[in-house]
Amino acid sequence: MDQQTIVSLLLILATFGLYIGISVYNRAKATSDFYVASRGVPPFWNGMAIGGDWMSAASFIGMAGTVMILGYDGLAYIMGWTGGYLFLTFLLAPQLRKYGRYTVPEFIGDRFDSNAARLIAAIATIIISFTYIIGQLAGSGVVIGRILSIPAMYGTMIGVVVIAIYATLGGMKGITWTQVAQYMILIIAYIIPIVFMSLQVTNNPLPWLTYGNIVTQLGELDRELGISEYFAPFAESDKSQFIALMFTLMVGTAALPHVIVRFYTVTTMKAARWSGAWALVFIALLYLSAPAYAAFSRFILMTRVAGQPLDQLPAWTETWVNTGLLQLADTNGDGILQWSEIVISNDIVVMATPEIANLGVFVIGLVAAGAMAAALSTAGGLLITISSSFAHDIYYRLLKPDASDKKRLAAGRWAIVLATVVAGVVALNPPGVITQIVAWAFGLAGGTFFPVLLLGVWWKRCNKQGAIAGMLTGLTVTLTYIFLARSGITLFGIQDTGAGLIGVPINLLVTILVSKMTAAPSQKLQDEVVDLRYPEQMTYRDGEVWMDEGAGK
Repeated sequence: MDQQTIVSLLLILATFGLYIGISVYNRAKATSDFYVASRGVPPFWNGMAIGGDWMSAASFIGMAGTVMILGYDGLAYIMGWTGGYLFLTFLLAPQLRKYGRYTVPEFIGDRFDSNAARLIAAIATIIISFTYIIGQLAGSGVVIGRILSIPAMYGTMIGVVVIAIYATLGGMKGITWTQVAQYMILIIAYIIPIVFMSLQVTNNPLPWLTYGNIVTQLGELDRELGISEYFAPFAESDKSQFIALMFTLMVGTAALPHVIVRFYTVTTMKAARWSGAWALVFIALLYLSAPAYAAFSRFILMTRVAGQPLDQLPAWTETWVNTGLLQLADTNGDGILQWSEIVISNDIVVMATPEIANLGVFVIGLVAAGAMAAALSTAGGLLITISSSFAHDIYYRLLKPDASDKKRLAAGRWAIVLATVVAGVVALNPPGVITQIVAWAFGLAGGTFFPVLLLGVWWKRCNKQGAIAGMLTGLTVTLTYIFLARSGITLFGIQDTGAGLIGVPINLLVTILVSKMTAAPSQKLQDEVVDLRYPEQMTYRDGEVWMDEGAGK
């Protein structure tokens, strides 16, 4: 075992120990601990936990690689994922927090007074979260596979075991504080390499100010090689797919059950808004760094690896070839590696960059620990969401309303174990790259939930018939389109990752039409909906706004 492997392993094992220790210390003892951390998390720390939850393997491992390979067209991921938080923070999160439930299916079931709507929402939540977690487990496989120089599928198996342990122990209370620790680790691990790369390439330690010059040089290199320019818009996809992907990621962000539930862990509507504001600050640190990462990585590959004799390539290339995620082929037989002869997976760019830039064993190990933190933090939140959808919304609210806290916690923990194992099996041979799998989850979340949540909060006339019809139609249409696009059948050039642009408008239209064609909700439900729009100190009664503290109208 070489020095680099030992350092990487020690750093990852140390962080694993930290996460499990935090989970044990904050072990959930009641259902409110397990599902919403007893609603006592301060906004600053909740914002950081949201950042950790949000910085998935797709963001940490896959996004810079996607931008490196696609160039301008990869920016749809950054703009979509960031813009969606504005939707969530201003349109949904404070109102959903005020409603005071544990989960998205519980909000839908109670808002529309329908167990059928609750069941559909719970099943859809499990499908969405399950799809998302496959990407996280595949990401952990990439990291562990590289460190141990084993196929990524074996690395995935190891990641499954670790995730199952700490998510089962801590519940939402433990996961909140592990996500805070994971955010700190992953953001340090993400930023340090690009600072060093910026120093190497530009002699300036501020990559956010210098990578623009590198992008210009990349354009010149592209022209010399006769390939699509790195920053030329819509070179790798057409405009309709760019817009569809950005839209899908925005509405999906605002409707992802595992993200929404993080806003349930604070005390008030105001705290929910501040959580969203802090989350945007913490998320921006990584998202503003991803384009710099992509530009520097591509520049170093094009200038220091491409054009080299095959028998003089750096040692790191052999280790990545062994993982199956890097392919080098001398197709023209000249003994020189051309840029066109390098096939690099989106999912290894961030992981390989410290080695590509020769940044030393500690930085390589730190990035590995950060990547694992990203995969684990999001996986933990997803597992809690799957668990709560089954144990709380289906088992407790529908099947066993008299179940004790102990039985509900046991059901939740068993749901986590089962979901992790099944998702791990699928992740052994993932159906796409990490960012692609995650985009499917966003499409399903937006297509199923966004119109129903938006109308459920802001349109009191929306009823259970409309919500049920909308969710079923949206889920079916989005799923169908993903499968059709994967087989080559598309509309207007929209690919599988942009399926939300098809599912969301259809869901919205069906929900409105069916609600208009059927009876209005009860007056009590309509008053509750109007009440959601006012801060906690106010309430809506008898058509007028009243102060809760008894101050009158």
